[in-house]
Amino acid sequence: MRKIKPFAIERYFSRYEFSARYLLSCSDCEPYAMADILEMADPEIRKLWDNLSLSYTETTGHPLLRDAIAATYDGIGPEDVLVMAPEEAIFLAMHALLSPGDHVVCTFPGYQSLYEIARSIGCELSFWKADEAWGWEFCVQDLAELVRKDTRLVIANFPHNPTGFVPSQKQYSEIIDLTKAANAYLFSDEMYRCLEFESRQTLPAACTRYENAVSLSGLSKAYGLPGLRTGWLATRNQDVRDRVSRLRDYTTICGSAPGEILSIIALHSRDRILGDQLSRVRKNAGLVASFVSGFDQFLQLSPAMGGSICFPRVLSHTDTTRFCKDLVEETGIMLVPSSLFDYGDRHVRIGFGREDLPQVLDRFGAYLADRYRDNR
Repeated sequence: MRKIKPFAIERYFSRYEFSARYLLSCSDCEPYAMADILEMADPEIRKLWDNLSLSYTETTGHPLLRDAIAATYDGIGPEDVLVMAPEEAIFLAMHALLSPGDHVVCTFPGYQSLYEIARSIGCELSFWKADEAWGWEFCVQDLAELVRKDTRLVIANFPHNPTGFVPSQKQYSEIIDLTKAANAYLFSDEMYRCLEFESRQTLPAACTRYENAVSLSGLSKAYGLPGLRTGWLATRNQDVRDRVSRLRDYTTICGSAPGEILSIIALHSRDRILGDQLSRVRKNAGLVASFVSGFDQFLQLSPAMGGSICFPRVLSHTDTTRFCKDLVEETGIMLVPSSLFDYGDRHVRIGFGREDLPQVLDRFGAYLADRYRDNR
């Protein structure tokens, strides 16, 4: 393995996330308190919690947790699920699937580890780029031109981070068909699945549509439970599961006993939690759109279709990296520049999954109004 590059956005969050007073770029939804989750527990699971032994856990995940995860899919059983931290799942899956020289196609811009791990392995990368002029659409014809007979892996992420784009059902089927035709694997990052603003936009999980697809999901984003560090891979390909499991013996080995029980409770209350979070992101997406329209000389937005983030263009500033640095130092507002996505310096990522968004936007608006009043 080649030396891997620093994870730019994670280094940035490490610097500012717990020192900045106002977070305007968080990609997760409003976090729950542990007490709130425990209140959702039924008597059986509450007994498991009260009598929990802090010993090692099963390497594939607690059986009840895998049952609860499998129940969120059609045609997927608990034996098809491996539980681990979401970022660990990306790292292990890439190493299980890829070898030096393999050809990989990945959505771009995107979460750095989705492509950087493949690069560090020595793979040949082709980027499937979003078209901002068409609402950040990922054109399927562009993918068709990138996929080759020797393509080993296609990496997709919908709803997309950072743009919030969601393909149509037809487009999604075409993506899967192209991957199948190349006999390639499909790694589908579905961390924001079920946060589509319209229910008809919710795509089927890739693992339910293609035997060589691997679906990544977890509780960090849509559920607002990143502190549990619970994620999973779901795939019907037993060979892939076996390879990932063998690699995991060299990383965390198994999960956190308390985190697993809290995760079972959350998944048993899935409809309630996702309903609350979806209501919040729908409302907040409208607030962001109204905010941008009020500063249309400074910002231009292609609205998100799902998830809890969007990626507006900055019109009157050529260096968003410097702008975001000034913003956090002068106001305590943390905003992520597009340079952290290897995508130039003309965009910023806004997260709208948190309850305090109106207050943060008010403070951000006051800053823009004061700094750019001469241009309005």
